[in-house]
Amino acid sequence: MNIIVPITRVFLGLIFLFGGVNGFFVWFSGLEPFIFVSREAMAILQYDYLLVVEKSLEVICGLLLLLDRYVPLALAILTPIIANILLLHLFIDPSFLALAILLSTAQTTLLIHYRSNFKGLFEKSPSH
Repeated sequence: MNIIVPITRVFLGLIFLFGGVNGFFVWFSGLEPFIFVSREAMAILQYDYLLVVEKSLEVICGLLLLLDRYVPLALAILTPIIANILLLHLFIDPSFLALAILLSTAQTTLLIHYRSNFKGLFEKSPSH
C-alpha cells in the first residue's frame, strides 16, 4: 500500500491538471482541445462561468495532489466532480466509461487512505 498511494495521487493530479489546462485551452482560444473530449461533456459545460469554475478547481486540485499538499481538501473538492464524470459516462456518453471507472477507483483508494481526515464530517454531534 505504501507505493500505491503516491502513484494514485500523482495519477489523479496529472489527469486533473492536464484536463483543467485542456479546458482553459478550449475556453481561451476557441480551438479544438488538444486532448480528446466528450462532446456531451462540453455541451454540459457550455456556460462559460461553469467551465471556468470547474477547470480552475481541476487545475488547483491537480497541483495540490502533485505537490502532496492539502490532499484531503483536494479529494473533498474532486469527489463531486469525479461523481459527475462517472455518471455522465455511465448514462449519457459511454465513450470514456473505462477512464471514469479508473478515476473513481483511484479516488476511492485515496479516500480510504485518508479516511481519518474525514471522520469529523460524520460525527452525530460536533464538538464545541
